[in-house]
Amino acid sequence: MIFLYRSEQLLHGKGDLDFLKHAFGKLLLNFSWWVNRKDRTGRNVFEGGFLGLDNIGVFDRSAPLPTGGYLEQADGTAWMALFCQNMIEIGVELAADDPVYADLALKFVDHLLLISRSMNLSGAEGMWDEEDGFYYDVLRLPDGQAIRLKVRSMVGLLPLCATTVVEPWQREHMPRLIAHIQERQERLPSLLEGLHPTGPGHQGVAERGIIALVNPTRLRRVLEKMLDEEEFLSPYGIRALSRTHAEHPYSFWVQGQEYRVQYLPAESDSGMFGGNSNWRGPIWMPVNALIIRALLQFYLYYGDRFTVECPTGSGRWMNLFEVAREIANRLTRIFLPDESGRRPVYGGAEKFQSDPHWQNLLLFYEYFHGDNGAGLGASHQTGWTGVIARLIQIFGVLDPETILQQGREAAFRGEPQVARG
Repeated sequence: MIFLYRSEQLLHGKGDLDFLKHAFGKLLLNFSWWVNRKDRTGRNVFEGGFLGLDNIGVFDRSAPLPTGGYLEQADGTAWMALFCQNMIEIGVELAADDPVYADLALKFVDHLLLISRSMNLSGAEGMWDEEDGFYYDVLRLPDGQAIRLKVRSMVGLLPLCATTVVEPWQREHMPRLIAHIQERQERLPSLLEGLHPTGPGHQGVAERGIIALVNPTRLRRVLEKMLDEEEFLSPYGIRALSRTHAEHPYSFWVQGQEYRVQYLPAESDSGMFGGNSNWRGPIWMPVNALIIRALLQFYLYYGDRFTVECPTGSGRWMNLFEVAREIANRLTRIFLPDESGRRPVYGGAEKFQSDPHWQNLLLFYEYFHGDNGAGLGASHQTGWTGVIARLIQIFGVLDPETILQQGREAAFRGEPQVARG
């Protein structure tokens, strides 16, 4: 919703506040439903079922578990943290016109702090695994025992996406909110232990702040796995499941029956969700786009001060803008002719590879083979795979210096603009 509002601001000089208020009310109802129905113990960790990731887990996450009990889901909890960040941003925007929304923005600050603290617990019962340096779903058995389900998947990458940079001009519009966070930090410092450091003494490039679920140490450890070509980093983007599970499947036994997750770069080999469920290795454009967004947010905060090896083990060090661009380039490679003139997207389909009437007509497939980039599933999934056009535009027009200078608005527009006066 904030995206649509910002679009209208850029096009017409002002946004539709009535639309934004209406959307905020609807989103508030949806958020309340999640809090009341998907956090069964009131601990600020969430379930949610398959959440569009279908068979990514060891169990069918939309069905009763064979063990009894329930799942605390890292992806669902991270999504709720990002939901809070979006609602804070909308609430602050509305409060400039109607002060009643300021209190609602503060409500979402408190939700975010509680969710962050719960999600970032380590120890035996937390989603964060200190030994592995990764987030996992937690299985809660009927007797209260907690077991991490150590499937190295997109579920553990999505906490990176709950990241939002705060520009100095935004802080000027939210003095009550900043004061509220500082008051919470003074009275209840444990609430901020899970979040990325923020506030006075922790400002980034151009005095920017940041609200992020993952702290710098954990960010570096998760990126080490994500950028490993033997794990998530494919020549064509970020895989939904680590390739390490090709030779090392994850198994969980319940009453003599094995539940197993193995890396499958293409279609599923199980009957879960009718057999049409393919999140155990392929590349999906929407979650890649969310990861790229997060990397750009972190870059706006860190600039060149934070670099990582990309690919892991290569000896090449990149800032996070360069990492985001590298992932976008790999996604783009799916559609471009290779050295032999063949497009990875069309795999072994000779009609599309060699027929002059078809070879330059691109299809936007639902998902892509995790190793060779071939298009799979529905062939006209433009609704989300079409985001590749936006990625090409962003990285074709913007450079890291421009983004650091002009901030979020430059990244949003995908083109340089005159700085605020």
